[in-house]
Amino acid sequence: MTITETVLDWSGPLVDGEVVLDERVAPRAPWSAVVAAGNVLTIVDVGGNQSADCLLFSDADRSERYSVPDTLAWQGNAYVRTGTVLRSQHGNPLATVVGNEVERQDTIGGACGKESNTLRYGHHTEHQHGCRENFLAEGARHGLSARDLVSNLNWFMNVPVEADGTLGIVDGISGPGKRVAFRAEVDLLVVVSNCPQVNNPCNDFNPTPLRMIVTAPTGAPA
Repeated sequence: MTITETVLDWSGPLVDGEVVLDERVAPRAPWSAVVAAGNVLTIVDVGGNQSADCLLFSDADRSERYSVPDTLAWQGNAYVRTGTVLRSQHGNPLATVVGNEVERQDTIGGACGKESNTLRYGHHTEHQHGCRENFLAEGARHGLSARDLVSNLNWFMNVPVEADGTLGIVDGISGPGKRVAFRAEVDLLVVVSNCPQVNNPCNDFNPTPLRMIVTAPTGAPA
């Protein structure tokens, strides 16, 4: 399948408010922005089953960053859903999921990279970049480096946890136009890798665009 044969649904914000940013992320490309405290970022899965790998940092102190173990321990659940508070390594709330059109979102599966892709798909993929390389390239624009990379969120990726604790990376449960939205609880640096993976059947071997929409509460001071 080629991108011209893919159904694309650009959808719109999941939460009412004044649109203050509306950008499109090309397939396989990175993206970043600072979302002001109180504003909401809606991520649109334009083509369906396209993983948006995501890192979060407090913009005031970028050494404070998203923590998978703290987030899961506080909520006592392996999945990210509406109401999940995304916490830092200090347990502080960085963001809250305020809208979600997919049954569950993943934060356990991690990000792909050149090395892991080579192990999974063969040495002929060694020249292909992964999400880790996207994170490094985009993070460098904000003074971040490899030491700042931590376990991430995988919006729209389906990683079920089986009864025996094993994980599966299986066909997605998202679709064209599906959305997730989270509210920044602090001024928040968001770094996203629109997953470059062309060897995984989860997205039909066909990376598709994302849409990133930031809304401010109506009537909020400029």
